[in-house]
Amino acid sequence: MGGRIRTRLRYWFDNFLGRSTLTLVACLTLVCLAVVIPASVAQVLVGRPVPTTLAGQAAAVWTTVGATLRIGGAVGAPAFVVLSVLLALVSLLFVSTLVSVITTGMNDKILELRLGRSTIVEEQHTVVLGWSDQVFPVISELVTANAHRRRATVALLAPRDKVQMEEEITTKVGATGATRVVCRSGSPTDPAVLARVSPHTAAAVIVLSPGDHEGDWTVVRTLLALGTVVGAAAAPTVVAAVREPSHHTAAVLAAGPGGRVLDIDAITARLLAQCSRQPGLSLVYQELLDFAGCEFHTVQEPALTGRTYGDALLSYARSCVVGLLRPDGRPALNPPASTVITERDRIILITEDDTTALVSDEPLPFDENAIVLPLPRETKPARMLLMGWNRRAPLIIDQLARYVGPDSRLDLVPGGPWAPHDLDALDVLAYDSVIVLGSEVAGSVGTADSDYHVLETLLHLRAAEQAAGRSLHVAAELSDDRNRLIAPMSPGADFVVSGRLISLLMTQISENPRTAALFEELFTAGGNRIHLGPAADYVPLGHTVAFADVVAAGRRRDRSVIGYRLHAGSATGPRFGVRVNPGKDERVVFGEADTVIAITRDR
Repeated sequence: MGGRIRTRLRYWFDNFLGRSTLTLVACLTLVCLAVVIPASVAQVLVGRPVPTTLAGQAAAVWTTVGATLRIGGAVGAPAFVVLSVLLALVSLLFVSTLVSVITTGMNDKILELRLGRSTIVEEQHTVVLGWSDQVFPVISELVTANAHRRRATVALLAPRDKVQMEEEITTKVGATGATRVVCRSGSPTDPAVLARVSPHTAAAVIVLSPGDHEGDWTVVRTLLALGTVVGAAAAPTVVAAVREPSHHTAAVLAAGPGGRVLDIDAITARLLAQCSRQPGLSLVYQELLDFAGCEFHTVQEPALTGRTYGDALLSYARSCVVGLLRPDGRPALNPPASTVITERDRIILITEDDTTALVSDEPLPFDENAIVLPLPRETKPARMLLMGWNRRAPLIIDQLARYVGPDSRLDLVPGGPWAPHDLDALDVLAYDSVIVLGSEVAGSVGTADSDYHVLETLLHLRAAEQAAGRSLHVAAELSDDRNRLIAPMSPGADFVVSGRLISLLMTQISENPRTAALFEELFTAGGNRIHLGPAADYVPLGHTVAFADVVAAGRRRDRSVIGYRLHAGSATGPRFGVRVNPGKDERVVFGEADTVIAITRDR
């Protein structure tokens, strides 16, 4: 019974609120008077002193009602009372209207800010367009890159709720320090919406693929909209990425002459092919691409003008020289040691930041006796196994054909995951290296199921390694970087997470556009590449040597040495034995399984 009464009362109240404004005002006035007048009478009667006459009591009640309703409550001649009430009502109406207008305006502004539809006013900021899992490593790396700047801004525009974006960034990126992240909601393909993040005044614009089957088309449309907004003004650095090689040309045309468009599938395939031949290579790229450690920089150094590239290799105590940037913007990675540096050349080096790229007055000393001649090594045919299949598999096969020697063999086993008896039948331990790919559903760009199949296969491979008591070099492709952290890691394993790799690469290029051509050569089979070779080819094993000795040994072989990897630490994170850009005076003892990291054109 009580529930029915509450329901009927609620229904009556809803109907009451649905009436016209005039009816609501009249009803509310009657209710207000029905409460205020009796209460005012009671207040007068219980007050001290109580007026003795009826007229006095009526005047007291009127004064109380007027004070309560803010309509004056003046007493005197009738005309005076009427005019005072009218003035009070006009004042009340004006003040109420003013408060309502201000409140409505503030609410509209707060709603506009909450919806992320206002225009930002910034200069030299970084604009990120689109939303995907890549947005978190991109913002995280930008925050790290801006750590030493007093004021930096990252403007994010995506078709998502502004508050939701801010909450996810706070949760997954954490504190942003001196970098302010400003989110705006809307479609980056709409020029009117795109103008909200002021791309024409930005230093760099990063265009992310949304990660669906129309992601590449969205990137192209965003680049076209960006060109419309920026126009003929001084264009910012534009970096984008597409997944399908067939869309790359269209994206390059849309980005314009100053834009850089990365081919995700091609870069992933090249790195997987390189990692399958170079254990630990993915760790080196991880070190070079994130801003937490050392990365590529270019500096103008007049002190080296007229000297040779070989001299430059040993001219920086805390940096590793890897090449020259020519006046036309072309990088000359690892040129011959006799190459003379001109006044217009820039030095390409690996260093922590610009403050550590300090040139020495003279080339740093090294021990000539610590340099050994490399042992002759016979190039043996490689035997490789490719497990799984996706759209990148043909690209990987093409890249492998360029890296391996003659008479090499690649066995293909599509499908997966594989049970232990399948691995026994394949005799996986007989292969020099194994590449594990995740299968994918047609039209998808990476699924949880594909990573699950890869992780399950890696578990079986590690069990086979442990049972046989030997290590197998495995290069695996993952879609989600979180799975890399939980993957069964063996000392010889390399993980390539395409989304994170491209995120780091895009951020590096946005911060230093000159490195774009450099990375392009490193990922190309015919150019210079990062090589991990036996330390015994550089210096004697079991003896303490300085890193300058290793650099000098590499110079003798036309190689630019940038670090080393110690086998003793290959199973211990987070660097897994990789040491990039050590000090030239750093002392180290190499063993038989240790490797030296260098940039070389050798296969």
